Amino acid sequence: MSSNETPRGPVDSSRIPRYAGPATFARLPRLDEVGKTDVAVVGVPFDTGVSYRPGARFGGNAIREASRLLRPYNPAQDASPFALAQVADAGDIAANPFNINEAVETIEAAAGDLLDTGARLMTLGGDHTIALPLLRAVAKKHGPVALLHFDAHLDTWDTYFGAEYTHGTPFRRAVEEGILDTEALSHVGTRGPLYGKQDLSDDEKMGFGIVTSADVYRRGADEVADQLRRRIGDRPLYISIDIDVLDPAHAPGTGTPEAGGMTSRELLEILRGLSSCNLVSADVVEVAPAYDHAEITAVAASHTAYELTTIMSRQIAAQRASGAK
Repeated sequence: MSSNETPRGPVDSSRIPRYAGPATFARLPRLDEVGKTDVAVVGVPFDTGVSYRPGARFGGNAIREASRLLRPYNPAQDASPFALAQVADAGDIAANPFNINEAVETIEAAAGDLLDTGARLMTLGGDHTIALPLLRAVAKKHGPVALLHFDAHLDTWDTYFGAEYTHGTPFRRAVEEGILDTEALSHVGTRGPLYGKQDLSDDEKMGFGIVTSADVYRRGADEVADQLRRRIGDRPLYISIDIDVLDPAHAPGTGTPEAGGMTSRELLEILRGLSSCNLVSADVVEVAPAYDHAEITAVAASHTAYELTTIMSRQIAAQRASGAK
């Protein structure tokens, strides 16, 4: 989209009820309705990599349904993201549910095609396996990227049942493949039992810092966001959010819940504190609506994606304004 074009925004909910019509993210236009977009919201309905509860293949559409209540002005960031940049729903990437290796290749190729148009990605999962092909595609464009990984779990295990590609292994594979900037990696919100202390030792060797959910509770969202900003600097940043980073009270609809998690308020405030970072793409994964109640999890995920989209839209608008001077 050029600097003099007006983005096409969401359906006007003062004229058409929120519950009417197809559920695109935030009631935004489809990609085929705008031709090109600055931020592509894309679903990946894939959960073959889960190790416990399945169902995240339905997460993207659950998030879209919950996002009907989102409004065009974001007061927390003092921005109207859908007026600052074109944001569109790019539909779903259809991946083979019976062959993980093929699915990973399909997701990487489709994500690469979207990135090649100049768009940034806001991906709705799906299980966390999909982060690896997404990171591969982003790294082809930007080189090794900084990573903030919000999750109850490390997701840097080696294999499950001999399988290299699962929802618990994407970030080990990403480090091994050299697509992450190992000077700027952090887990946020981790907690719960591990297989052994070696899990933490292996994770540290890969370059990850850890901010636990207890750290967030004791230190507060502002201090944590400041620490993360300093670690990331001006590097291209990818943010990956497993919704189980939230306590099951705030996100019951997920595959591997852990007690003692962050609140949705803490997550949103930390993300808002990262608005100055160079966010090149992001994902929200592991929403499993079959275990959800009253759309609690899907609502939290939709607001999380909204904050991430706002950050990207603000940065795109700022870059355009700077280039126009």
